[in-house]
Amino acid sequence: MSEININISKKVFNKKFIPYLENDKRYLVFYGGAGSGKSFFVVERFIYKMLKNKMFNLLVVRKTGKSNRDSTFALFKQIISKWNLSKHFKINESDLRIKCLLNNNEIVFAGLDDVEKLKSITFSKGELTDVWIEEASEVLEADFNQLDVRLRGKGTKKQIVISFNPIDINHWLKKRFFDRTDDNIEVYHSTYKDNDFLDDDYKRLLESYKDTDEYYYNVYCLGQWGVLGKTVFDAKKIQERLQVAPKPIKQGYFMYDYDGLRITNIKWVNDREGYIKIYQVPNVPQMTKYAIGGDTAGEGSDYFTGHVIDARTGEQVATLKQQFDPDQYTKQMYCLGKYYKDALIGIEANFDSFPIMELQRLGYNNQYVREAVDTYTGKTEKRFGFKTTVLTRPTIISKLIQIVREETNSINDKDTLEELLTIIRNEKGRIEAPEGGHDDQMMGLAIAHHIREQVVFDKEPIVMNSQYHFNIERQNETQYDYGEEIVIV
Repeated sequence: MSEININISKKVFNKKFIPYLENDKRYLVFYGGAGSGKSFFVVERFIYKMLKNKMFNLLVVRKTGKSNRDSTFALFKQIISKWNLSKHFKINESDLRIKCLLNNNEIVFAGLDDVEKLKSITFSKGELTDVWIEEASEVLEADFNQLDVRLRGKGTKKQIVISFNPIDINHWLKKRFFDRTDDNIEVYHSTYKDNDFLDDDYKRLLESYKDTDEYYYNVYCLGQWGVLGKTVFDAKKIQERLQVAPKPIKQGYFMYDYDGLRITNIKWVNDREGYIKIYQVPNVPQMTKYAIGGDTAGEGSDYFTGHVIDARTGEQVATLKQQFDPDQYTKQMYCLGKYYKDALIGIEANFDSFPIMELQRLGYNNQYVREAVDTYTGKTEKRFGFKTTVLTRPTIISKLIQIVREETNSINDKDTLEELLTIIRNEKGRIEAPEGGHDDQMMGLAIAHHIREQVVFDKEPIVMNSQYHFNIERQNETQYDYGEEIVIV
């Protein structure tokens, strides 16, 4: 066969997508709003690869096989025809297969509703090299895992392309590809504004949803993560803040020397995967003081969290979120408190009182103090740590609801904002995270705002009198109040 030269002009591509034409990472994720041209580009890119690569076999999947025929399969045919390449391809309408006659590379279209059929798919030349999951938000994570496992072999570079609209902030896609750092993942967000070829009528249609359907506008026009159902916090204010929320100026963790008694020689370590994010370094003026609210990993929670706020303005200046052992969490909170000028620390005392006891043992005395009634003597005593009860929990959350509505710009952390979007009321009216979600960030921030009222703005930091000491909580104390007791000797 004589050599055939095919030239494809860059002008056929949306210019903002061109940097991803040659991207070869294992997972290439295109998400965002409707009309952005992401699916169109994905098809153009696959046709380009099909012509260019000696070995290229693609499996295109959607939730059902029928949905492929009128979407992805039709789009491939359209672009092949538009590029005047029809004579170089064999298109099988009944089997939903496309074969390049120049090199025998193939594309097979299938639905995830027929698992056995997927297992039996073969190619006339070589192995499966690429997978495209269109409308991935319709797909179960278990189905994705099956495709991921199947895409193996040493002969060629393997890649899975995923495209979808972000309909649900609690979706497994977000947890898998957005909430963790992985060098094998490349993510690109796009909206209708990135489509050079979109007509003005369609643009006006998308923009019109701003006044008629807030959810549709956020997801399909702005390409933001959607929230299914009614969120407790002001979703509109949070979405607006997410568009302009700053990136942390530092990310990392603290290193220190520990001799079994005290922490010394604290140093900050920059790490892009670090669990502490700093949005504002400590201000030098004495008048600036800080409060740190902490939530421990208890029932239904996987993370220890901490939120540093400016005690006067309420601005969130740093966050901590990590799966820790309690002693590791305590030491990082100690260092964070020292970094922010001996900030007032208030840690939730319900599920694990160790961090509160350990902070005191380490010599960190500037802890939030609450009043509690001793169940034996009936006397009011002072204890360290914040106690979550049926009375205090709704109170601090109500305060946070007001802050989100009226002072949204005081919240800088994207992860915190996204978690607040997911918080709902259950059928009994209790405010909580949805099934599979978390409320660690919400509680940590709510505690921080509650305890800031105990910060005194004078020249001396708040310290506990050296005559106070802790007694370990009585084991049979009621579930409504327990923690570390402060007793005057």
